[in-house]
Amino acid sequence: PSCLGYPLSIFFIIINEFCERFSYYGMRAVLVLYFKYFLQWDDNLSTAIYHTFVALCYLTPILGALIADSWLGKFKTIVSLSIVYTIGQAVMSVSSINDLTDHNRDGSPDNVTVHVALSVTGLILIALGTGGIKPCVSAFGGDQFEDDQEKQRTRFFSIFYLSINAGSLLSTIITPILRAQECGIHSKQRCYPLAFGVPAALMAVSLIVFITGSRMYKKVRPEGNVMVQVSKCIGFAIKNRFRHRSKEFPKREHWLDWASEKYDKRLIAQTKMVLKVLFLYIPLPMFWALFDQQGSRWTLQATTMDGNFGSIQIQPDQMQTVNPILIIIMVPVVDAVVYPLIKKCKINFTPLRRITVGMFLASLAFVAAALVQVQIDKTLPVFPAAGQSQIKIINLGTDGATVQFGPKLQNVNVMSMESTGYMTFETSQLQSLNIASGNNTITKVIKLAGGNRHTLEVKNTATGIVAELLFDNVTSKPEEGNNLIRFINNLPYPVNLTMGDTSFGTLVPLSASNYNLFPGGRKDKIVAIRDSISCSVTAKAFGFGSAYTIVINRCTGDTLNVKYSEDIPPNTVHMAWQIPQYFILTCAEVVFSVTGLEFSYSQAPSNMKAVLQAGWLLTVAVGNIIVLIVAGASKLSEQWAEYVLFAALLLAVCIIFAVMAYFYTYTDPNEIEAQLDEEEKKQAKKDQDVCEKQSEADSQM
Repeated sequence: PSCLGYPLSIFFIIINEFCERFSYYGMRAVLVLYFKYFLQWDDNLSTAIYHTFVALCYLTPILGALIADSWLGKFKTIVSLSIVYTIGQAVMSVSSINDLTDHNRDGSPDNVTVHVALSVTGLILIALGTGGIKPCVSAFGGDQFEDDQEKQRTRFFSIFYLSINAGSLLSTIITPILRAQECGIHSKQRCYPLAFGVPAALMAVSLIVFITGSRMYKKVRPEGNVMVQVSKCIGFAIKNRFRHRSKEFPKREHWLDWASEKYDKRLIAQTKMVLKVLFLYIPLPMFWALFDQQGSRWTLQATTMDGNFGSIQIQPDQMQTVNPILIIIMVPVVDAVVYPLIKKCKINFTPLRRITVGMFLASLAFVAAALVQVQIDKTLPVFPAAGQSQIKIINLGTDGATVQFGPKLQNVNVMSMESTGYMTFETSQLQSLNIASGNNTITKVIKLAGGNRHTLEVKNTATGIVAELLFDNVTSKPEEGNNLIRFINNLPYPVNLTMGDTSFGTLVPLSASNYNLFPGGRKDKIVAIRDSISCSVTAKAFGFGSAYTIVINRCTGDTLNVKYSEDIPPNTVHMAWQIPQYFILTCAEVVFSVTGLEFSYSQAPSNMKAVLQAGWLLTVAVGNIIVLIVAGASKLSEQWAEYVLFAALLLAVCIIFAVMAYFYTYTDPNEIEAQLDEEEKKQAKKDQDVCEKQSEADSQM
């Protein structure tokens, strides 16, 4: 059965691919934030595990290809590994259910080990599934066409690539929205089970759709794997060359010719072409090392930025959608506009030059990321080291105050109702505080633990100076753009305080509440109640990622008078500043990735495509492993420096590649095949002639 000149079975395969990619990219989009916020891993561990997972996803395709070609056939491989995949996605979804181990119902899992074990199991199954079916699905699609449908087949691969990007685009938009929802049985959290559950459901849909089309598929029998033959041929050549290493054996033109005792000329010629391309692949992993950090480092970078786009609030993991959106726009534009323009300018933009330009652009994108990071770092607060203490002063009285940090460290003047920023002291040197305000003075002897922040409240009253040293229980900037808010009651009587839906309880005069988390970008109402008399005021917008102390000063009529003191500045660098680096990296991907595969296929015989695809995917895997090694070995404390390091490494590799490309000679596999055919024909004719002569001679006997 066919439709629009295409085999009907194709539509099942395309829907299946769309669902599978939606499932994979959706899960991958929220993965690094799941590690960071749910499993409570730090940035470096989250990045490391993320890249280990991606590397696994690109190593397993080789396994999938071997199973399909040598044993089960493509159809059975896709079905059985999709089942493994679906189970993996389901396990992932279960692993993120907070209520699974949260027995005391405080909103964080009590037994993190259970969640980690389940997550790792899920990820391994997913890597097996997605990797195993990756090389089979597109090839299985190609199998559905007859030999005379070359045009339709090419069109199919374009639609196939589009369905991959449509799937990844939609899921990168939708999954983060699901993650940002609040859900949970006993306590409300970010909804990771839903963010992983929807991809799991789609994977199941994808599997059902694929099996439904079973009757229509053209199923090609497995006929052995080319990779195995090529590896054996190379292995034999090396072994044989080693055996004949002494001078008396004549040299051969190419080291692979040493396999000619056992393997036919055609296989050797084809293997030579493949190795020539694979040799060019050696520098390529460095590109992927940078490219795949969109999902790890760049997403973590977005968590320290301001995601307020007017009425829309962008989640940090949604910035990754910039890539598929741009891909869908750029691929046609580059093909239809950019390349023809370059051609008009009489520049020969060969595939290898395109790949070189791609590498250069990716390196540029990381320079852009480093520049953004430098701007972000300026806004990040500095927290005290182990042997240091930080103190800020809030003057709650009507007189100015002077605080002397003793012995003989520094003097600070604070106006009435004002506050200072945090000042850093060596804990061992700070022993006393001498406070003067109005006509009163007071000396406090202090002994601090170190490594913490404190707030000193000072108020000159009729009975003398009141000085309280508060402990500020904040050691890092609030995550995910939330804000931390606490109150100090500067009224002469106790009040009951609420802000939005959060109650701060009753505060006695001059006491401070604990910090509470509030989502960024909102304006909540502050209400103070005393003996059924209530005063209220709408809080100012706190931005994203800030911490504030709000001082309750007066209640006049029903209006509350408050003063804000900033403890941690909000994220001020806007997420839109990430767009340039995404744009440059997408341009790099278009000229690098699309060209790379086309070039590989044009330089090798058709039956060797599987080997090249395996090699190409291997470069992605190795790239992710490079991230692990570089990030682990570099011990750079500054994130911008790591970006610059990656940019420099890729630039160096890019230069090496340009030199290799300069010495590369393009081959036409069809010509070589034709030569081989010609030689075989001649040989066959020779053999025939010999046979005929022999039989003539026999008949004359």
